[in-house]
Amino acid sequence: RTSASRGYEATSLRDIARAAGMQAGSLYYHYASKEELFAAVHGAALDAIGTAVDRAIAREAGPWRRLEAAAGAHLAALLGSRGTASIVSPDFPVASALIRKRLLAQRDAYEARFRTLVDALPIPAGEDRALLRLMLLGALNWTPRWFRPGRLPAKEIGRRFVRALRRGARPSLGGLQR
Repeated sequence: RTSASRGYEATSLRDIARAAGMQAGSLYYHYASKEELFAAVHGAALDAIGTAVDRAIAREAGPWRRLEAAAGAHLAALLGSRGTASIVSPDFPVASALIRKRLLAQRDAYEARFRTLVDALPIPAGEDRALLRLMLLGALNWTPRWFRPGRLPAKEIGRRFVRALRRGARPSLGGLQR
């Protein structure tokens, strides 16, 4: 069985080094613990997703189209690389409070993009923009649990999530609908 199939808890740094074709000492030279390695991989995964989102929104004009592009790129990057979804899962497998703090800081820095995008939306004053952002990110980040390739590409699913939110943001109806 591979290290990935055994899960985080049952996999050691030695297992990871063996799977990567390197000496365990080389891995220990760079990372003092499995949690340190996880934080580095988590940061790299979020950087890659962030780059995809930044590229996608740079090509769009208008706040709703930019948010659609961001959601589509986020989902395509999240689902496009084997293992990325498990790395950026909101359920961190680490126990160290220091590492958890680092992971949360990485996530918050990534999500700042979505805060900026949602803040630019023309929705009624008084609507809870933070809740809208968290709802969207929650939907996007839950998708790996149910997504199966075939019906719609990941990018299109992300765009449709935003379109559904937009349809619900009607000022005459008091803002976002359930």
